[in-house]
Amino acid sequence: MTALAVLRAGPLTTVQDLGRPGLAALGVSGSGALDRGALRLGNRLVGNDEGAAALEITVGGFSGVVDRDVWIAGTGAWGPVTLGNRAIDPNHPVFAAAGTPIEIGVATFGLRYYLAVSGGVAVPSVLGSRSRDILSGIGPPPLLDGDTVPIGSPRTGAIPALDVAPWSPPDPETVTVPLHAGPRESWFTPASLDLLFSEPWTLGSASNRVGARLEGPVLERSAAGEGELPSEGMVAGALQVPPSGQPTVLLADHPTTGGYPVIGAVASAALDVFAQLRPGQRVRFRHARPL
Repeated sequence: MTALAVLRAGPLTTVQDLGRPGLAALGVSGSGALDRGALRLGNRLVGNDEGAAALEITVGGFSGVVDRDVWIAGTGAWGPVTLGNRAIDPNHPVFAAAGTPIEIGVATFGLRYYLAVSGGVAVPSVLGSRSRDILSGIGPPPLLDGDTVPIGSPRTGAIPALDVAPWSPPDPETVTVPLHAGPRESWFTPASLDLLFSEPWTLGSASNRVGARLEGPVLERSAAGEGELPSEGMVAGALQVPPSGQPTVLLADHPTTGGYPVIGAVASAALDVFAQLRPGQRVRFRHARPL
């Protein structure tokens, strides 16, 4: 079988597709690529179905080599990517001859690269997906130096399917994200609700695929929010507020239930932004239009 040999895996490289939605009743979160737009684009560029599995490479520091000729595309984060001794552009399909090293350096903009390969990453599927869920441990483990990753057979037809896709680099400064009112908004004081939208929030260093931890003003509970909240179902995008008053945006590998009140909810379409935020970057929330 055709394979990609991992020479250096970097800090965290996982296999991701579009996840395993619809299993929350079984306690299984959707998981999947944090930047779904980048995954879909990479797959289209190399002629795969949009939901094919690819590598999600956090920060960079990855190198590998394939044992047959393939098309590759790097999307998501921007940084130094080389094929052999040649630099390649982001969001651009490139023909990679068998045995040519692929190197992905530390990202300059954004945080997570997606490396799509014609034929897709063909690790075994678990519960309908090839994605790794780092919270539950479901799916293939994170890649290590020396691992070998199987590659599927490419589709027939023209490859590349697209020559290039115009795409702006991830925003290096403050990003603004629409936020809907949450089911437990009344648990917080009016002053805290004002702070949620008026003040910037900083992405904390403890953020990961489970959640984006935000640092900023303390969100205080109202009289209605005193006491314990029974565990409730959680979705990606829920903005939970623990006792510290510092909110967390739940991401793809979130738990399916939680006991912290949800003050707001980021729409699914806006969640890709959090895949590319780096610790220290700032986020502002704006009121989303009513659904």
